[in-house]
Amino acid sequence: MNKEPNGPNGEDFDEEELIRTEFDSIVSGLSLDESNPSTYLDELEAIDRSEHFIAPNPPTQTPRTFFYSAKRAILRWFNRDYHEDDGVEL
Repeated sequence: MNKEPNGPNGEDFDEEELIRTEFDSIVSGLSLDESNPSTYLDELEAIDRSEHFIAPNPPTQTPRTFFYSAKRAILRWFNRDYHEDDGVEL
């Protein structure tokens, strides 16, 4: 490929040889042993299954308690300290 006469440490330097060496060092760390019953992807799927969203289950309300909770929410909104123009008008 591309030969540079004065590479690292003043020796002839071959870029292709450097790439091959880097690749070999990466591949040497990989294991092709398939005796392990689970893979990294299996572990990720197990995490996803255990951390899924559980929707809240609020207690049921009667029409009367629903009305009072709505009334409290509206009164809290009217009596808030900070009145920025939020686009809501009643």
